[in-house]
Amino acid sequence: MGIRHYIGLLVLLLLIAVTPLAVRNDYYLGLLVFAGLNCLACIGLSLLMGYAGQISLGHAAFIGIGAYVSGYLTVRMDVGIWPAMIAGVGACMVMALIIGVPALKLRGHYLAMATLGFGEIVYIVAVAAIGITGGPEGINSIPKLHLFNYVFKSDTRFFYFTWGMVFLGLFFALNLIHSRVGRGLMAVHGSEDAAGSLGVNTARYKIQVFVLSAVYAGLAGCLYAHYVNYIDPGPFGVMHSVLLVTMVAVGGIHHIWGAVGGAVFLSLLPDMLSLLSEYLEGTGIQYRSDYDTLVYGAILLLVMLFLPEGIAGGLNGLVKKARQMVRPGTAGTEK
Repeated sequence: MGIRHYIGLLVLLLLIAVTPLAVRNDYYLGLLVFAGLNCLACIGLSLLMGYAGQISLGHAAFIGIGAYVSGYLTVRMDVGIWPAMIAGVGACMVMALIIGVPALKLRGHYLAMATLGFGEIVYIVAVAAIGITGGPEGINSIPKLHLFNYVFKSDTRFFYFTWGMVFLGLFFALNLIHSRVGRGLMAVHGSEDAAGSLGVNTARYKIQVFVLSAVYAGLAGCLYAHYVNYIDPGPFGVMHSVLLVTMVAVGGIHHIWGAVGGAVFLSLLPDMLSLLSEYLEGTGIQYRSDYDTLVYGAILLLVMLFLPEGIAGGLNGLVKKARQMVRPGTAGTEK
């Protein structure tokens, strides 16, 4: 892992430390907590899509599995929070193995359809299995996260814990992609046949990264359950899976940092548009709430048209151009 990644991690750590000091409103801190949960899921999805080249349109299902297993065990079976969360992440690992072994033999849109079907099945089970999941009414009174006698009862405390997990997850992912395993994943992404001819066990790498991405999503689901203290099937539908993929694509599908940036940007964008609409209405400009969807779609369209490698890819391009302007003699040698 290069020095710039360590600098980036240090900057992220400083931002985590000072954000609650600058943002005093619990509502906005709550939004940042949800952004952190999306970041966890998107880091795993970036490893799967951007580095291994495998498409998943059902990743919200793993978030739901983690949330429901942890919520069910703590509420219905009186299991401790930490054993329940470990069980939730473990259930995601097992399910990823069961689904991944046959599904990852597929490629392209066939794999996308398989994962889409898996996500829809999990959603239907969450709605229909009323005795276990509570059906549409969900599971109430899920206990708050606590460590010994320290209860994460405030948004500030949960913010620090959630983003601490994001920091650790990001650190692990960056080390992984700069290791031998990471080079193997990128070889699989480039060409499975070529990677296999060079001795890379493509099937094993694909299954391992699929399981790892499910672990990130399952952890996000467990934290979600113990933050909201209530779960129902709604947040774990197919549309949330599509949103996660969009976050990774907008941020930069080939950049872990891009996945984090895309998750934060799209998590906060709806509320930023709401603030914009309130401001415009205050100035006398007619702004209907329906326009939010239009602006949201236009922003996504512009990013995908003019920044095909995502926000992170666009920033990298600007940095390279700036270096060429400073050192024009190296313009022909840099790649």
